[in-house]
Amino acid sequence: MNLELNNMEVSDLDLISNILETEFDNFWNYNIFKQELENENSIYIVAKYEGKIVGFGGIWKAVYDVHVTNIVVKKDLRHLGIGTKILEKLISISKELKFNSITLEVNENNKNAIKLYEKFGFKKLGIRKKYYNHTDNAIIMTLTL
Repeated sequence: MNLELNNMEVSDLDLISNILETEFDNFWNYNIFKQELENENSIYIVAKYEGKIVGFGGIWKAVYDVHVTNIVVKKDLRHLGIGTKILEKLISISKELKFNSITLEVNENNKNAIKLYEKFGFKKLGIRKKYYNHTDNAIIMTLTL
């Protein structure tokens, strides 16, 4: 799959606003993303295939490290390597900006995402109890750059 990876713009958000919560995941909405795009400590990228947005991901810049806020792929296109390409790009950006590490939380039930992060060398650091919807635990993972 020949993906185009670019910085997310508000115009990209406008393109997916009507399908954001149904075809991706329903934990972030248009207004939250718009605020994120205006935040100087946030970087978001979009993955496009044949001109259509098929995924996106973001990081928050901190003092010495970055935090992955999300990596989301359109539901009907998962398991095609799009999430891998987004993660590769986020790691590349983090290295270019000279950060020391990348941290993230992942739902303990999301075995595919955990495998992806482990493939890139992320290590499990701990657990955040009932982090997702006050029921599912989050595994905290980090990658030293």
